[in-house]
Amino acid sequence: MSLEQIPVKKARPNDYTSNEHPVWCPGCGHFFILRALTKALAWLNISKQDIGLVSGIGCSSRLPAYLDVYGFHGIHGRALALASGLKLARPDLTVIAAGGDGDGYSIGGNHFIHACRRNMDITYIVMDNEVYGMTKGQPSPTTDPEWHSKLAPNGTGLSSFNPMGIALASGASFIARGFSGDPNGLTKILTEAIQHQGFSLVEIKSPCVTFRPEQKDWHKSMRLMNVTPFANPMEAAQAIYGSDGFDTGIYYQADSPVYRSEASSKKNGTASEQMDIIEKALLV
Repeated sequence: MSLEQIPVKKARPNDYTSNEHPVWCPGCGHFFILRALTKALAWLNISKQDIGLVSGIGCSSRLPAYLDVYGFHGIHGRALALASGLKLARPDLTVIAAGGDGDGYSIGGNHFIHACRRNMDITYIVMDNEVYGMTKGQPSPTTDPEWHSKLAPNGTGLSSFNPMGIALASGASFIARGFSGDPNGLTKILTEAIQHQGFSLVEIKSPCVTFRPEQKDWHKSMRLMNVTPFANPMEAAQAIYGSDGFDTGIYYQADSPVYRSEASSKKNGTASEQMDIIEKALLV
């Protein structure tokens, strides 16, 4: 049998799952995001040893434990900092960062802005349930200002953070919104995001059935995959700010310069020399 006749093994979604059972609450939207991600990886047929999955802290950040790929469960708000260092040191890897709205947009907000600005080839998956779920229901940056809870009985009084608008203004070259209740559409978005060369933000509405039970009705309001991607940032801005947050699809996709360090092109040199290059690169 010649080399050309040897069948190529196609990956299956279950090939990417670990033996760890997710401990999310029954009905949590994160289950469907996990499934959509494994389907996307299988469709792309990426070798497990070529994937680096980095997370911060929170319910969503448990994701690396549930996939059978190289994973790093970092500290609060630092997923993108770790992912950036990994991509600089190992540009050959498919690097994915995962987190939630609190982890990514509050304590991790500064890293988020500059990760968009650098436009490194990283896919950032944000599971947005508009609440701090793991720490018992505090309002998050994306919480509606009038949402009343035991911890904020009068609401926050603060306008909600618009992550997609911030990403666009900061320089991200791929911006999309998905819904955990639409796993097929979400799989398509994740597949496109991972394939895209540059920083990809995939903002996913994922209901927290424990602390935001009203979000169970999100599926009634979602308008699935009804957005046409724009390459012009002005048109994308109009679509992002003109949406009430329930339109899904790819809003913006542009062919922008991707940031790479000198270390990625230098195969020789000591580890210390390459680390010096990477440290200087992250100062920008």
